[in-house]
Amino acid sequence: MNKTAVQYNTALALCKDIFIKKMKDYGTSWRILRTSSITDQIFIKAQRIRNIEDKGTQKINENIRSEYIGIVNYSIIGLIQLSLKNDSRLDLPVDEVNTFYDKHANEAKFLMEDKNHDYGEAWRDMRVSSLTDLILMKLFRIKQIEDNKGETIISEGIDANFHDMINYAIFALIKLSE
Repeated sequence: MNKTAVQYNTALALCKDIFIKKMKDYGTSWRILRTSSITDQIFIKAQRIRNIEDKGTQKINENIRSEYIGIVNYSIIGLIQLSLKNDSRLDLPVDEVNTFYDKHANEAKFLMEDKNHDYGEAWRDMRVSSLTDLILMKLFRIKQIEDNKGETIISEGIDANFHDMINYAIFALIKLSE
């Protein structure tokens, strides 16, 4: 297994561990959220990261690493919500959510592997702040798609943007751990 795959799996395992622990504490309370609310949750996290990057200081004692983890997990929540749009259940069993988590995380990982092949791991030469900006750009794209009631003319849909944000956030986690 190559270095990126190992690092990606390590970062994703950390994200999933936190997700499952929080789910055991809170259940699937996030099922009440609309896609637009999930987008806004991710925006809050990405905007906090950017503010800390720009100011160089912070007043809340939570590092940006935890915000990137939140971006990964909320993006996966967004993908789960999209896949369950016709399912009105608010409470989902842990094992079912675990299966959904793995499905969407694996889709993001496969996408990363394909893009990494084509782009030659260009992300390794990027700044973490650029990854933050790309996440914010994806959020603005999702907001526009939401404003267009999910319709696009030529562009990828909301799900593709969630997948990209997962990968950018995991790349940031990898870079922060190096």
